[in-house]
Amino acid sequence: MPTHESINYIEFPAKDMAATKAFFGAVFNWRFEDYGPTYTAFFQPGLDGGFFQSDKVSHTDSGSVLVIFYSAELEQTQAKVEQAGGQITKPIFGFPGGRRFHFTDPNGNEFAVWSEPVEG
Repeated sequence: MPTHESINYIEFPAKDMAATKAFFGAVFNWRFEDYGPTYTAFFQPGLDGGFFQSDKVSHTDSGSVLVIFYSAELEQTQAKVEQAGGQITKPIFGFPGGRRFHFTDPNGNEFAVWSEPVEG
C-alpha cells in the first residue's frame, strides 16, 4: 500500500516512446506497460511513473524539477547513458555530498546521477 502523503508516481514528457523505452530499459533496466499509443508506465525499484506523448521537455533551464538517480558505480552508469544514446550535459563533477553528472535522454529531458565521493 502506498505511504500516505508521499511521492508515489512521477510522469515525464516523451517525444519518441520507442526511443524512451529503449534508453531507460538499457540504462536502468526499467520495465514498461503501454496504455494506448501515447502513454507508457515504467516500473523499477524505488518509484514508478510514466511517459506521456509531448513535444515539450523537462529541463532545469525552464524551471523543471531535477530527478537524480543514485549509482554505486558512477563512471559505469555514465558510460551506459552514453552507449544508450543519452547526451552528457555536465560531466562528472564534485559537490559537497559526493559526485554527479547530468544528462538528457533521447527526448531532451534532463536527469542527473550521483554517487558518494571517491575515497582516498
